[in-house]
Amino acid sequence: MDENQTEGVKEFVLAGFSEKSSIEAGLFLLFLFFYISTWVGNVLIMVTVASDTYLNSSPMYFLLGNLSFLDLCYSTVTTPKLLADFLDNKKLIPYNHCIVQLFFLHFVGAAEMFLLTVMAYDRYVAICRPLHYTTVMSRGLCRVLVVASWMGGFVHSTVQTILTVRLPFCGPNQVDNFFCDVPSVIKLACADTFVIELLMVSNSGLISTSSFVVLISSYTTILVRIRSKEGRRKALSTCASHLMVVTLFFGPCIFIYAHPFSTFSADKMVSVLYNVITPMLNPLIYTLRNKEVKSAMQKLWDRSRLWKK
Repeated sequence: MDENQTEGVKEFVLAGFSEKSSIEAGLFLLFLFFYISTWVGNVLIMVTVASDTYLNSSPMYFLLGNLSFLDLCYSTVTTPKLLADFLDNKKLIPYNHCIVQLFFLHFVGAAEMFLLTVMAYDRYVAICRPLHYTTVMSRGLCRVLVVASWMGGFVHSTVQTILTVRLPFCGPNQVDNFFCDVPSVIKLACADTFVIELLMVSNSGLISTSSFVVLISSYTTILVRIRSKEGRRKALSTCASHLMVVTLFFGPCIFIYAHPFSTFSADKMVSVLYNVITPMLNPLIYTLRNKEVKSAMQKLWDRSRLWKK
């Protein structure tokens, strides 16, 4: 066994998107715009919810504020490193940093999956049990559900990380993506990863797929229980934004984590969708379709103008 195999891989090389500096310069500006938009949109939602008495006391908007915080964290796990790599031809990431990125990616990502499921339950109670809504979805229960989402994400990520760090890495070190994730990292291990891949499917793949099924089932139940056409129209209008977020987030996740034994050329672009694009679109989806949030933002804007005067 040579020295490199004994010591193991100390750093990985991220494949990135292109080797041409002119293309990477354009991509840097594009992704910088995405990242700034993500911060502006999600911070605006958090400030709006926190500053408006009605929104702050509503379970739905309390959960929405937490979703915006998760979107910020999720985007920040990968995008700053991606932006730095656009300006660096080497695109290196130390082994320890790679594992940390992998951990927080799954930590925040799984927490967001669970929170979106909680938000679906919130909509179910609001539409199907409106008279008991404030009693069932109390602030105490909302806080417990948010903490449970974070704890679920932590447990999921811990399992994924432990399975990864136990693998030996002694050969190739080029990660075929712009960030460290389980499917692309375990391909580089100097061992048979068949069992690990099965465990990954039962963990990441099962969580994303089952959560998506639960979400769709909850909305189907809502529509079935509402008899009137007017009631269904209002329910669809209320849930439409959530359905858009769910589809944009879970669709790519299921595509990536439900086929661990092979990789497709589209994996990298699909990763961009749920890592970079979706956290930016969530604020737009919720605000453009929500009169209450837009009204609260207008009030916040008016107050800020008065303070300036």
